[in-house]
Amino acid sequence: MSRRSEALGEACAHVYVQVDGLRLHCAVMGEGEPVLLVPGWPQTWYAWRHVMPILAARGFRAIAIDPPGLGDSDRPEQGYDTGNVARLLHAAMTRLGHERYHLVGHDVGMWVAYALASDIPQAVRSLAVAEAVIPGLAEAPTIFVAPQENIFLWHFLFNQVRDLPEFLVAGREEGYLNFIFDRWAVRRHAVASDVYIRAYSSPGGMRGGLAYYRAIPETIRQNRERARRPLTMPVLAIGAAQATGDAPLRTLQGHARSVRGVIVPDCGHFVMEEAPVPFNEHLLAFLQEVDVNR
Repeated sequence: MSRRSEALGEACAHVYVQVDGLRLHCAVMGEGEPVLLVPGWPQTWYAWRHVMPILAARGFRAIAIDPPGLGDSDRPEQGYDTGNVARLLHAAMTRLGHERYHLVGHDVGMWVAYALASDIPQAVRSLAVAEAVIPGLAEAPTIFVAPQENIFLWHFLFNQVRDLPEFLVAGREEGYLNFIFDRWAVRRHAVASDVYIRAYSSPGGMRGGLAYYRAIPETIRQNRERARRPLTMPVLAIGAAQATGDAPLRTLQGHARSVRGVIVPDCGHFVMEEAPVPFNEHLLAFLQEVDVNR
């Protein structure tokens, strides 16, 4: 099933792929080398709207996916550990005709992208990740931190609590998510919060996003196994100066044979939306270098 959208200023195909009984939504633009774009929480595929046209214009096929539980994809009750989600995303790419591709992940999408690159390395030509640390690789922070340091940490505990977040947030999704967007973004006007609020206010939307946090213990267990085998493909780690900084790079150092890092200045957590020009410049330079050296 597919439909056409002009929302990105250029024809963007919306395709639904069946994988293990789940319907996964992908937005597709361009022709050429495939690039799988994996968003994080609390966003959807739409977080990549400034990246897709640039990739398409440079000869890539941009595929922004809604992972299970997010956006327009199905919201199963279980299976949100990053190993299972990575398997599903690779199966979706295979059904789209792509056995090998570049991979880009942001936030929770960085967790999933790392798992996919580690578990199915033959499928991943290159890995670019942004604005997260990876559970099980990064040292767990203490809960006794100063309030100003806790702004990017408190939700890890809250989102893992069973039932309570849904009870407290039901009917108040806009307030909860705007609290996050207001504090995590520097260029707040650039974040498509209305789009994300609609998605997470729909039935099962909040539960699907929280499920990634509730699966963290299993994801940590898996990542401790993955840490024994360094990534073999080229890796780019992108941080934002007013959010994670060099934490993405530090998280992957020692876990990849070839990893470099960049920090986008004057930018908050939602780097693809807040600073699309430098983000795209770094990503394109990396992808083109990989293509030249293949």
